[in-house]
Amino acid sequence: MPSPASGGASALQIRGIWFGVFRVRENGCLTALVTPLLLTLALLAAFGPIATDLYLPGFPAMAHDLGADASGVQLTLTAFLAGLACGQLVTGPISDRYGRRRPLLISASVCVLAGVVAATAPNLAVLVAARLVQGFTGAGGLVIGRAIVADLTTGRAAARALTLMMTIGGVAPVLAPLAGGLLAEPVGWRGMLWTVTGLCALMLIAVAVNVPETRAASARGQKGSLRNAGYWADTAVFAFSFASMMAYISASPFLYQRVVGLSEVAYGVAFGINAIGLITTGALVGRAVERIDPRRVVAIALTVEVTATMIFVGLVLTGAPAWSYPVPIFFAVSAHGGVMGPSAALAMGHVRSVAGRASAVLGFSQFGLGAVVSPLVGLGGERSALAPALVMASAALVASAAAITGYRRLRRAAGGAATPRPGRRRDADASVPPP
Repeated sequence: MPSPASGGASALQIRGIWFGVFRVRENGCLTALVTPLLLTLALLAAFGPIATDLYLPGFPAMAHDLGADASGVQLTLTAFLAGLACGQLVTGPISDRYGRRRPLLISASVCVLAGVVAATAPNLAVLVAARLVQGFTGAGGLVIGRAIVADLTTGRAAARALTLMMTIGGVAPVLAPLAGGLLAEPVGWRGMLWTVTGLCALMLIAVAVNVPETRAASARGQKGSLRNAGYWADTAVFAFSFASMMAYISASPFLYQRVVGLSEVAYGVAFGINAIGLITTGALVGRAVERIDPRRVVAIALTVEVTATMIFVGLVLTGAPAWSYPVPIFFAVSAHGGVMGPSAALAMGHVRSVAGRASAVLGFSQFGLGAVVSPLVGLGGERSALAPALVMASAALVASAAAITGYRRLRRAAGGAATPRPGRRRDADASVPPP
């Protein structure tokens, strides 16, 4: 019986998912239970936020020890994020050409070495260079993880997998700052970087043990194109919804503490509540797409996101009390959990023959737009809520417009027929055509 990676003509059927449990069937026979694979991909997806947020509390001590100023220390974060974005553009196409497993193992191995250099760096220049390499190689897990999902699943099954990956990975930004605060005093900034290196080593072991080759050798020479209007529409939905989320994350310390008037502890609680809303939505959506068309799920989530951000803008413009701002923000952040996984699955489904390249562009656009909107939220000053409200609403509106455009193109491509209403069979569109 051919394996999932063999590229045989039989289609894989993904049945019975519950919080990451996949039963993979081929020709109706159970061939693997790949919960470890999905958990490994979620760990790879969580690497970025953990590696950026965990060591932030150590910045003052890092500046003192290395004889650098605040802007110099900030370069270690900027270099990592630049590597994370650019690394996806390189690693994704490589994984299309040479397979998923080998590039993933190589990138994870170099990531560990870069982490060792960063943790032992004698000066700022070495630390910045090591963090750049660490981000560049750590990007392999992000981009190849999505490509692996596209190799094995499509339709609702892909939406479930990506949503659950992002939900599990979404815990990382909540826990990383807390863990960093607890580690700052006992182990210092070098200990935090050793912790990140330990995570890289864990990623390497998990990949070596749990991640098989999923791109058939016969598919590696295929030539494909990203010239697909549906792909770019769904990518825009994914990227601009994330941009709205990044606007919230960038503005939240000042918005909640300077404008709303919360203490640092209360801000942490409010941030955690919003994160719980995001994670809960992702978990619910992971089950909902079994019965509901992923495109419809995205439409519902975007409607909530746009409505909530517009209410936020309205409250600011009408001079409503600042304590009311967190309410629409909570709904906007929570709705984001219903957009990212399904929209990524929809985008990747258009161009599965070049899933690595498609995943690369998806990830680069995500981080690129996030970098663009982050400084915009501060244009009104740290005591103004108008700039973050407008940026969040504008990004959500663009994402919604892209979703509408993609749906209309889909209808035209189908000859004007409406998207079929989902049937009762949960895995009707989980069949994977051969590569």
